[in-house]
Amino acid sequence: MRAPYRLLRSLLAGALLAGAAVVSAACAAQERPTLVVLGPWTDGEEEPFKKTLAKIGERTGRHYVYKGTRSLRETLVAQLRTDAPPDVAILNGPGELAEYALDGDAQPLPPKVAGAAIGPWAPRFPVTDNDGDTEERAYWVPVRVDLKSIVWSKAGEETAGAEEAVWCLGMESGATSGWPGTDWIEDLLLQRQGYGVYEQWATGRLAWTDERVRRAWRDWSDLLATDDVSNGLDSLTTHFESLGADRYGLLNGKDCTREHQGSFIRRHYGPAVMPAPTSDFVEGLPDRNVFEVSGDMAAVFKPSAAAWELLLELTSPRARADWVEAADPAERPYFPSGTTGTTGAMGTAAPTGGAAAVLGLFNGADQVCFDASDAMPSTLRGAFQRAVLEFLEKPRDAAVLDGLLRQLEEERVLQRKGDAFVLDDLCEKPPGSSPGG
Repeated sequence: MRAPYRLLRSLLAGALLAGAAVVSAACAAQERPTLVVLGPWTDGEEEPFKKTLAKIGERTGRHYVYKGTRSLRETLVAQLRTDAPPDVAILNGPGELAEYALDGDAQPLPPKVAGAAIGPWAPRFPVTDNDGDTEERAYWVPVRVDLKSIVWSKAGEETAGAEEAVWCLGMESGATSGWPGTDWIEDLLLQRQGYGVYEQWATGRLAWTDERVRRAWRDWSDLLATDDVSNGLDSLTTHFESLGADRYGLLNGKDCTREHQGSFIRRHYGPAVMPAPTSDFVEGLPDRNVFEVSGDMAAVFKPSAAAWELLLELTSPRARADWVEAADPAERPYFPSGTTGTTGAMGTAAPTGGAAAVLGLFNGADQVCFDASDAMPSTLRGAFQRAVLEFLEKPRDAAVLDGLLRQLEEERVLQRKGDAFVLDDLCEKPPGSSPGG
């Protein structure tokens, strides 16, 4: 009888151990909750960020799942409609984020996190709650940024005359095609008219039919007039980045010598391609030393202590060092503090030549202004992108331009009546330029 007894005792012990393992696993799952982060990086670009999240998880004891998509707005709207938002979403449009805040979807930052909401990427604005009380709050924090208002060119092309230069043009970008053209219009207006006029226009206080706005479109038309007549039309079906066959960077093709593009594009170029201010390449523009900037901002859509903790981590020096260490040298992100290579576990990661040049321009700027179309209400932003595509079909036809500007003005008036414009301040001195930056 002893053998069956020992067998029964062994079986009971095994069952108890298995049960304990299940309980232990359940407890571990409770102690290590999963947070979902929705963001814009895909196709390998997300790998350094995922490694950064893993490092953060080692410190916090939490588990983070990153979901990247090029259709951020559509994905997030669908998730909100089904009441299944991510814990944190990283978006690049403060105008769109403001809409989520007004609708009660994006949550206001608690005081301990609000200090990470620095301008011009994360302005505070008033929102009225269900009780009718209005308070100015911040709703998102910038996790990485990029400099615009720059032109990239190969060595030896920096001073080539306008008659010798060919501008790289690529407007194709899926659901958001046309944004490289809106960048051109915004930058030309900023450089010629200054940041005060730029800010009025971007925040809906200046008509699209105003002559100063019209001048920016004409300036772009004049630049296009120096190119082959087909360049504008061809750009409608040319990707802003991809050359096909796993080749990237329009300057790596054979047909253009200058590219007006944000600092992120450096990942496709070696040391022979360097950036300089737009005013260096466009005749007649004053040297204002002002630049457009864009950003990827994190907002909480499912509030919890763990979500707020993640925002603090994403804006911390440790997470930035982890991100820099995980990325290839040409793909290291820029941060709102005006830095890119930082000191991590592997030592100091010095910026590449192109990255260092961008940082010098950024930190030496008199003003940096958030991307105008990104700050506009989403419907106006989309209309602006479509107008650029129509303009490029006939860039020298004044009647076409008049019609497009009237349509955009009608949309602006409509959005003003609906109080869709929320943001007022888009320009500030760069944080990295101050002694404490």
